[in-house]
Amino acid sequence: MRTFLTRRIVFSIVALVGATFIVFGLSRALGDPRHLYLAQGRFSQEQWDALGKAMHLDKPLAFQYAIWLGRAMQGDWGTSVYNGRKVTELIRQRIFNTLQLGLAAFVFAGVLGVPLGILSAVKRGSMWDLFARGFALLGQAAPPFWLGIILILIFAANLEWLPSATKGEGFAIRNFVLPTITISWLFVSANIRLVRTSVLEILDSEFIKLARAKGVSQNSIIWKHAFRNALIAPLTFAGINIAALITGSVLTETVFAWPGLGRLAINAVYNNDFPVLTGCVFIFTLIYVAVNFIIDILYAIIDPRIRLS
Repeated sequence: MRTFLTRRIVFSIVALVGATFIVFGLSRALGDPRHLYLAQGRFSQEQWDALGKAMHLDKPLAFQYAIWLGRAMQGDWGTSVYNGRKVTELIRQRIFNTLQLGLAAFVFAGVLGVPLGILSAVKRGSMWDLFARGFALLGQAAPPFWLGIILILIFAANLEWLPSATKGEGFAIRNFVLPTITISWLFVSANIRLVRTSVLEILDSEFIKLARAKGVSQNSIIWKHAFRNALIAPLTFAGINIAALITGSVLTETVFAWPGLGRLAINAVYNNDFPVLTGCVFIFTLIYVAVNFIIDILYAIIDPRIRLS
């Protein structure tokens, strides 16, 4: 197990450093980064040289990357070009809102998608199966941004049951309803199809037939034997799920004016604010790497053969 953990930690560090290398390369591929900080109008040569020295642009590129990486690992991504505030401060103000929305969507996708997938597999060919498959098909065909606008038109504009935008003050469940459904709709549908396929494959296996022949109860067969052995594929998707729900909330946060990292990244693109965008990309990459590492550990716990391979 120690070798398994060491290997996964090394892979995670390599992935994270590789992502930072790409981000740093993009910052230099656009030309001299001083153009982002200095006004496009008139500025003196002294200002130009002083900023270059402060950003270590007079050093070799490898040295610049080492300094930038060291600061990034400490959470120092510089200051915003747009408003001059610390990038760390901007991210700290927004990240909790994004985590709240992502985790709420993840729970919703699991609570609704997994039971429907199991029910669809157990009741194969029934009306429940047709309903679950139809729901999954509709969910994967509807784009999230379109769904968000439709939900706003129906439940906010016409019925006035729920707020149309923004998180509001404090924690109010009604503010989470529409954005949570919007961002998790696709993942609910994918959970249904994936869990259904995995459970059906296990239910048709020989050891399940043997368990039925020995008189094992249906509930024990489904939850103790079938579901646990079908967990690998849904667990893989769950890892991608939670990372994608947290980092892929850009469109949803834009539609609902949600004050999170996704909206911050979009505004950084509009304002050509590369330091802020760099900080957001770094956080998103860190979330993906951390979640994948946790999923690898869960693999080894569920199936000991994985940590020995």
